[in-house]
Amino acid sequence: MRIVDRAKVAIVTGGARGIGRGCALALAEAGFDIVLVDLLEKEMTSTMREIEALGRRAIWRRADVADHAAAKTVVEAARSEFGAVDVLVNNAGRSAPQGILEITEDEFDAAIAVNLKSCFNYIQAAAPIMLQQGGGRIISISSLNAHSGGVTAAVSRFAYAAAKAGILGMTRALAKELGPDILINAVCPGLIQTEINGNSVIRERGDKIARDGIALRRVGTPADVAQLVRFLAASEPCFITGQDFVVDGLQYQV
Repeated sequence: MRIVDRAKVAIVTGGARGIGRGCALALAEAGFDIVLVDLLEKEMTSTMREIEALGRRAIWRRADVADHAAAKTVVEAARSEFGAVDVLVNNAGRSAPQGILEITEDEFDAAIAVNLKSCFNYIQAAAPIMLQQGGGRIISISSLNAHSGGVTAAVSRFAYAAAKAGILGMTRALAKELGPDILINAVCPGLIQTEINGNSVIRERGDKIARDGIALRRVGTPADVAQLVRFLAASEPCFITGQDFVVDGLQYQV
């Protein structure tokens, strides 16, 4: 990525809370102005205030990340407001715990749309701008489930795992297509304490998994993921692209 005098700009989908919020704050601390994309107005307002308290600018766009046209509108708004799009963090996602015998077609389509198609939507919208500017960075949040296939036999998550695995294939292919100007990588979090899973796996099994199944003996936090995202987004120079980084504290029991 070429050196610029202005503040760099990052778009973070699903930025209202959890890992997305952690990434937005870490990038703000690194000097980025932030464009947040989410549907959660209360949480989004709170995250924007935190970013502004760090001395950075922030705007919010309410959008369904599965909407292809909306992605282009959001990216154009980012360029209009801040003059550039330097980093895209594809973080938005949704769970899909149903097994193959229970899941409906609509539920499967929704899992693919939010977890995988959203990455296509925002990459296709942002890549032309990045190329015009002379470079950019894209980081897509996949999951340890892309490697393991899910949490347990009782909680299949096959649709979620399939979508998150698709992100890894997309990342490797686009790293070749968009390089050398755009660096694109994927991050695969393991068991992370967020609002989405805070009342399920963490509450019911988190302590046991941390004690018996994670080398670092604790559940991860959004900050653990965000610091890697910050490195991939802001490090100069960087000779890393098309890679898949697991952030799980060496989770050997899933």
